[in-house]
Amino acid sequence: IYVAHLGDCRAVLSRDDDGAVALTADHTCAREDERARVEREGGYVSRSCSGVWRVHGSLAVSRAFGDAGLKRWVLADPAVTRVPLTAGCEFLVIASDGLWDKVSNQEAVDAVKRSASRAASCRDLVEMARRKGSRDDITAMVVDLKRFLQ
Repeated sequence: IYVAHLGDCRAVLSRDDDGAVALTADHTCAREDERARVEREGGYVSRSCSGVWRVHGSLAVSRAFGDAGLKRWVLADPAVTRVPLTAGCEFLVIASDGLWDKVSNQEAVDAVKRSASRAASCRDLVEMARRKGSRDDITAMVVDLKRFLQ
């Protein structure tokens, strides 16, 4: 499996033996390496009154598509993760920060396992995040990996 990602969407792998395994690390300015990279390039990072680190006081991610006015500091270079697809790999949960800000990686994997179907699990994840107070946009996708192992 190859996962390329930018920003604060996340991909989490469910493995039979390890439970939830994050395949991505959020590109936010809360990460010291990302904050330092922005500052090395002459940009600045500040913390908003809500406690969120932001590039030039506006964008909460340090890597993203778009945001032309911040392109000097906000890169569109993805991080790429390669993970061997083995018999223990069950599924991937790929979702926006609207889910991950309120639901842990393990909670998401457990919810998918409890759901009647993979399609229903996406709705269940969105509803779980809403119940926990997410007011952000919430997008979730579940990719069943078992069918690729046969």
